[in-house]
Amino acid sequence: MTKSFTKYRFRIRLVSLVIISFWIVLCGKLFSVQILQADENRKKLTAQAHRKESIPAERGNIFDKNGDALTRNVAHYTISINPSKVNDKVALAKDLQSITGRPIEYYMKKLNSDKNFEYLERNLKYDIRESKLQSKYSISIEKNYRRTYPHGSIASQILGYTDTEDKGISGIEKDYDKFLSGTPGQVIKSKGWQGKYQSKSGLPYIPPIDGNNVKLTIDLNYQSILQEELKKRKKETNSLSAMGVIMNPQTGAILAMASVPDFDNNYFSKYKINNHHCRAITDQFEPGSTFKIVAAVAALSENKINLTEEFNCENGKFEYFNQIVKDHEPYGMLTLPQIIKHSSNIGIIKIAERLGSRTIHKYAKLFGFGSATNVGIRGETSGSLKPYNNWSRISVGQISMGHEVAVSTMQLAAAFAAIANGGYLVKPYIVEQIVHSDNKIEKNSETRFKRKIANQKIMNEVKKMLRQVVSDGTGTEANIAGWEIAGKTGTAQKYIDGKYSDSEFISNFVGFFPLNEPQILSAIILDGPDTPNHWGGQGAAVAFKRIIKRIINMDDKIRPPEKKQNAFVHNQYKAPLETEIFTNQVPISLSTKGSAKTIKVPNLIGKSLKKAIDIINRAGLKIKIEGSGRVVSQKPKPGTYLRPKDDCLVQLK
Repeated sequence: MTKSFTKYRFRIRLVSLVIISFWIVLCGKLFSVQILQADENRKKLTAQAHRKESIPAERGNIFDKNGDALTRNVAHYTISINPSKVNDKVALAKDLQSITGRPIEYYMKKLNSDKNFEYLERNLKYDIRESKLQSKYSISIEKNYRRTYPHGSIASQILGYTDTEDKGISGIEKDYDKFLSGTPGQVIKSKGWQGKYQSKSGLPYIPPIDGNNVKLTIDLNYQSILQEELKKRKKETNSLSAMGVIMNPQTGAILAMASVPDFDNNYFSKYKINNHHCRAITDQFEPGSTFKIVAAVAALSENKINLTEEFNCENGKFEYFNQIVKDHEPYGMLTLPQIIKHSSNIGIIKIAERLGSRTIHKYAKLFGFGSATNVGIRGETSGSLKPYNNWSRISVGQISMGHEVAVSTMQLAAAFAAIANGGYLVKPYIVEQIVHSDNKIEKNSETRFKRKIANQKIMNEVKKMLRQVVSDGTGTEANIAGWEIAGKTGTAQKYIDGKYSDSEFISNFVGFFPLNEPQILSAIILDGPDTPNHWGGQGAAVAFKRIIKRIINMDDKIRPPEKKQNAFVHNQYKAPLETEIFTNQVPISLSTKGSAKTIKVPNLIGKSLKKAIDIINRAGLKIKIEGSGRVVSQKPKPGTYLRPKDDCLVQLK
């Protein structure tokens, strides 16, 4: 052992110990990394070399009953990038400009950002995935879908809309989002030598599952007609809003539903939120005389009256518990059919008093009032129908004529459908089918009967009454010759600030046809129309007629009833289709006797002034009036031939 070794022995041993310890630690670490943590580290390395990317699924579309698309999915592309990874920013900006037309400065501002992530384009309609931009600049291009509505405002309140993430936030889009939303797929991409991620065979791939399609009961043509005519009538009458429903009374299928003002769901943020609501189901109102069907059906079902029994209508003025109730004309003795035909408030109150609060409430509930119809769209009102033990002494009469009760347009339509179909309250529905992308039916809606209200015999009698309303009563503006329209008018004072207004009204009309086997029913409501359009027979009935006439002319499947004697109507006639003028079911003949332009004077005896004026105007003559009340005499006599615009003198008493 040398002297120098002895001198440095301690240092050599210390260094050796350090080196040995280092190798032991190193080996231990290597063992841990390569053996003990092999699986975990392998996953980390794989994660660094691979990237998961989501593949968007296409949202299911919404169709009308005939298969016409109410929604579409337009593909759009998102371009994103890390600005620090771009070597030639000017070149990229120029290449993007050549595709999009945007100024170069727009892209340079984003490319000079100090952020690690920037969107260069969002909602780009051009598919540039096949271009060389992605490989040249390592930009990220993602395909997505943007929801569009090809018919603008048509059915917008029914359809609703989606947010930027393609999730439904209103209407059918929201209520059926779980069916419409698809399931995104997934792809694993491998990191290449340039740091770019690419798809490779053998790597996991999960394809996206597109959303289901939803088929509605809505007919696009019916819907367009309804919205157009509601807008027209709202403007003509200076109404605050207008609402309407068209349905098949036999099945409960909703063929059209709308309210105006409406909105375009392609630009929904530009419209007031109230325009988004489908007021046909969300809003409630006092219906007025359309509610008289409740007392009529109750009286016949409970055998409280017969069809020939007369009620004293007090010549149009009646004191009811210190309140004065008026009819629009001074009627004397009227039967139930006549009370409905002329919409006598006094007559229906006297019938209701015989029935009592419990019975009126029972049948109002049977008709579905006070409960939501559950048509298939959220936000539906239940209306308002107080328990009968909370009624005041005058509530029986008030409710019988459509006050102290609130209903929706949909509830009113469903109630009248029960009369039209022979006594069954059907559940209205708006979704017909939910269909997979492979056309497999996920869900199929069917007609559902809630309950039977009354037997068919009783409902047939009520249908007769409603036919007379339109043919010769308060609803003549809704009549279409040859089509046997049945319906009921309603006029209600709006309840504002704790009292009934003398200037604000609800005008409504509900009708259906053809009489024997009704296939089309429509309820029309005008909120706040001007005078004299505030009357149900003047305001809403006009819109109803226009809608039905357009449907008849448009839909070849609708055929007029056979020309035969109608058991439902007195003073029968075989009516041609709008080829002659009919008043009170008696044709006014346009005669050629003596002159090609002479007119046969109609019989006005017994008619009210309003009716007499209407008949004369339709005949093309002028009228001179003496007195008030009903027509007791006329000059010239009925059957006389006059020239157009000649005078006809009538005396009233």
